[in-house]
Amino acid sequence: MNENFYENLAEIREQLVYHSDVTIREFSIGKAAVPAAIIFANCLTDRDLIDQHILRALMSLRDQDVVITKSFVVNQVLSVSQISEVDTAEELIPKVLTGFTALVIAGIPEVILTATLNSKSRSIEEPISEALVRGPRAGFNENLSDNTALLRRHGENDSMAFLSMQVGTRAKKELIIAYIKDIADPELVEEVQRRVSKIEIDNLPESGYVEQLIEDDFLSPFPQVQSTERPDRVIGALMEGRVAILLDGTPFALIAPVTFSMLLQSPEDYYERWMVGSLLRILRFVAALVALLAPAMYISFISYHPGLIPTKLAITIIGARVGVPFSSLIEALIMEVAIEILREAGLRLPKPIGPAMGIVGGLIIGEAAVQAGIVSPILVIVVAVTAISSFAIPQYNAGIALRMLRFVAMFCAAAFGMYGVVLFFLLLCAHIVKLKSFGVPYASPVVPYRISDWKDLFIRSPIFMMKNRPEMMQTKDVKRQKK
Repeated sequence: MNENFYENLAEIREQLVYHSDVTIREFSIGKAAVPAAIIFANCLTDRDLIDQHILRALMSLRDQDVVITKSFVVNQVLSVSQISEVDTAEELIPKVLTGFTALVIAGIPEVILTATLNSKSRSIEEPISEALVRGPRAGFNENLSDNTALLRRHGENDSMAFLSMQVGTRAKKELIIAYIKDIADPELVEEVQRRVSKIEIDNLPESGYVEQLIEDDFLSPFPQVQSTERPDRVIGALMEGRVAILLDGTPFALIAPVTFSMLLQSPEDYYERWMVGSLLRILRFVAALVALLAPAMYISFISYHPGLIPTKLAITIIGARVGVPFSSLIEALIMEVAIEILREAGLRLPKPIGPAMGIVGGLIIGEAAVQAGIVSPILVIVVAVTAISSFAIPQYNAGIALRMLRFVAMFCAAAFGMYGVVLFFLLLCAHIVKLKSFGVPYASPVVPYRISDWKDLFIRSPIFMMKNRPEMMQTKDVKRQKK
């Protein structure tokens, strides 16, 4: 760019030939009628802000005999909080296409940029995917500045750091890495930065892309980064020494590292008294086992080990299965696949229809299958209990992992009976023990054994007893509760 206004404007127009949604508004400044122009993208910018604080401020100088310089315009005319400058049209275009307004003035070689992004966004609402009975009702939205503000509002804390990075090679987006400076392990923060900086992809429409590109083991069915819509969950993780990743354009933040026990925990565990929180947590662990192994146990007992079933119950089950033409594996697969299809259909249908369709469809299919003699009534009960147990898992992606593994357990049970179920469970435990999330063992604090961290594992100890942060996180400040 140079001091010739018309050459600069011609170069900018040439760069914008494929951007019909960008407006160029020419006008003059001061008594000397100095040529000027503003360039902004329609729908991305705040028109009122441009009209009131840029155009009106500059055009009101038409009767004044002033020398138009960059310092005069920036320091005495423009009433906009964020101002920067660029020297080339190549630098200018990406800024204009992300909501900045460019100001080109004759005699000034630099282009002045003002932040005029339209701040309209979805209001702060209760998270849909993580509902609580007791706790804050605020959830993240798609605006990154709103999300960082929600974290700031949880309390005055000058140690909370936000590192900004640009991701996406063609459609650039802002990504924030959040952590507590005097708590988080610096090596963990550096590792998160290193993995994010290696992301080279055209576009990142959702934080799920980031999760898949920075995880340790892409072959594992378990999520190695926790996703959440809840600011209170993120704050709790930051206070434990973890790192959060927030991406512009999505309400889901990522928390790293994550352990398996975190997937069965809910913020509500800490809002209720410790006995209530502990009971709910134990129920979730039991529900996870039922969701994973119940159909496999049914298949193994019916096909291989009927002697392990109490006599009266065995007679009842055998009587109910009279006339069923399929093996226990086939009938279990029929019901499980039907339930999974109904669950997916209920999610994709409009909200007023989805829940009703899922309930009615499940009842009709189960009753019709029993009446037709395709499946036994006892299997319908097993499948229903399994489906209900999977809904008790707080993290949706963790529930999906258990649902996938459930089918593997069913085939192992059909092949080897109870021995297959035990073998499957041992292999699964071995995988979880071997798996790591950003250097932290996934099975921690069970393996490696850290007794101090067991206060917040299967039970939630009273808050006054949890004086230290998790030992597995190797935090700078170990104490989180003073005397």
